[in-house]
Amino acid sequence: MKLLCWKTAVSPPPAPWMNCCSPRPPCANCGSKKWRTNNMSSMELLKNELFVAEMPAVSGLHFRGFQGESDYPHMVAIINGSQEADQSEMLASVEEVATDYAHLTNCDPTTDMIFAEVNGDVVGYGRCWWNDQVDGSIAYGFFAHLLPEWRETGIRLAMVHFLKKRLRQIAADHPAEKEKTFVNWGMQAETNWTNLLLAEGHKIVRYGLDMVRPNLDNIPDCPVPAGIEVRRGTLAEWRQIWEGAREAFRDHWGMQEWTETNFAAWSEYPTFNPDLWQIAWAGDEVVGGVLNFIDKKENETFERLRGYTETIFVRRPWRGQGVAKALIARSFQVLKEAGMTEAALGVDAENLSGALHLYRKMGFAEVKRHMTFHKPL
Repeated sequence: MKLLCWKTAVSPPPAPWMNCCSPRPPCANCGSKKWRTNNMSSMELLKNELFVAEMPAVSGLHFRGFQGESDYPHMVAIINGSQEADQSEMLASVEEVATDYAHLTNCDPTTDMIFAEVNGDVVGYGRCWWNDQVDGSIAYGFFAHLLPEWRETGIRLAMVHFLKKRLRQIAADHPAEKEKTFVNWGMQAETNWTNLLLAEGHKIVRYGLDMVRPNLDNIPDCPVPAGIEVRRGTLAEWRQIWEGAREAFRDHWGMQEWTETNFAAWSEYPTFNPDLWQIAWAGDEVVGGVLNFIDKKENETFERLRGYTETIFVRRPWRGQGVAKALIARSFQVLKEAGMTEAALGVDAENLSGALHLYRKMGFAEVKRHMTFHKPL
C-alpha cells in the first residue's frame, strides 16, 4: 500500500504522484518565488552551463542546468525513450511533468537539476531533493535518466556524482544529529541504473511488488463490518480523506512526511477521479479507503483495460475487521462497471500489516519487482 502507484509519479515516489500560468508561492527550499521561464534573463541562461568535475570523453558533450518549462518536452522524450530498454510501463506527458514540477518539495530545479546535451540534443537529465521521514531521519533522493544509446559513456555516472555532491551541500545545513541517508529506487529490469547504484555502494534494503489481478470475474462478496457505510467523499470531504490516509500511512516503512504541497498536487494529476473511490465511514469519521483510478493514456498505449486499486488504507481503530477486503472487492465492481477488465496495485513486499497476503487472496499476482536502495550520506 502506498500513496501513489510507482508508475504515476514522473519523479520517484512518492511523488508517485500544477498551474504553470499563475503566480507561484514561495519555494519551500529557497524562500524565493519559483522559477518561470519568461522571468529568466539571458545572463541567468548563460550561467546555466554547469561545471562537472568528471567530464566523460564524449565529443560534443556539455552539462547545463534547468531552463524552465521549455525543458519539459525533453524530459518526456527521455523517460518515454527509455521505456523499452528498461522494460518500463511508466509513461510521461508534458502535462504530468508540469503537474509534478509545480509542486516540488525541498527541491529548487534551478539549482538541483542537471541536463546532459550532446551536440545540442538533450540525452539525459537528473534531479535531487530531500525529505523529512516519519522516523525523524532525513532522506536524500536523486535520479539520473539517460537515453539507452548513451549509457556506456560515463554520462550517467557523472550526473550521479554531481547530484550527490549537491545533496551533501544541502545536508551540511541540516541538523548534525539527524540520520542522513541517500534513498533511491529502481525496477529490477532497470539493470543499468541498479548496477550503477550497487557499484556506488548503495545497498538494497527493501523490495516492492507490482501486482495485477488479470480479470474482474468472480468478485468475492465481502460485507463491511456493522456500523460502517461505504460512500464516495464529497469535495468538502477531500481534506478529511487525505488526512485519514496520511495518518494510516505513518505506520508504513520508509514513509516521508506528507506536506501541504503534496495535498495541493493531489487533485491535479490527470488520473485523479473521486467518482471511483471507495471510502468507509463510521458516522462522519473516515475509517479507510481505496482511491481507485484509471490511466486512459496508459491503457491506450498498452491496449488493455486496467484500473488501479491504489492508496489502500485503514486507520488503526478499524484494522483487522475486514474493511480493506470489503473496499477492494467493491473497487473491483466499480472498475468493472467502468469497463475495465483487470486491476493492479503496488505493495511493500515486507508490509507488516499483512497486505501482501490479502492481495494474493483477492486474486493479485506479482508481475514486476522494484527495489529501494540506501547508503549513508
